[in-house]
Amino acid sequence: MADILRWICAGALKIGYRIVFILILLAILDFIYQRWEHIQSMKMTKQEVKEEHRQARRRSTGKIQNPLLAIENGAAPHDENVHKADVVITNPTEIAIALQYDSQTMSAPQVLAKGKRLLAQRIRQIALENDIPLVENKPLAQALYKAVDIGQEIPGNFYQAVAEILAYVYRLKGKF
Repeated sequence: MADILRWICAGALKIGYRIVFILILLAILDFIYQRWEHIQSMKMTKQEVKEEHRQARRRSTGKIQNPLLAIENGAAPHDENVHKADVVITNPTEIAIALQYDSQTMSAPQVLAKGKRLLAQRIRQIALENDIPLVENKPLAQALYKAVDIGQEIPGNFYQAVAEILAYVYRLKGKF
């Protein structure tokens, strides 16, 4: 009787160990599968990657990577700010920089919008529609375009040139 009981207990223990081993193996396989499935679900489709890349380009430093696309969509960044500008400095047809200066709230003039080619044309068009003076200064326009991003104040080395232009514009508008 005792031998039968030992034999049953040993058999039950063997079966228990095998069941535990199989359950552990199944848990490991399930963990690996769940992780793989999670990684697959986190991957973006090609269309999502393209859209994310497009949005990142639009967000990066406020620069337009594809001005044609922005104009076609009617959403060229900072177009809405051009009407607030005091002056638009141009390089006849290639570059336009919209500047604003408020001595009460700003320590230096700020770039509201800037653009090349089609965006420059759009900025000039908005400026003309809003009676904002266009001042042609090729070297200053090129230097500002390279040195200052949209939303930034101009660096100190441009103060003199911009101050002269703003003084001229303010005299035209009768603000001086």
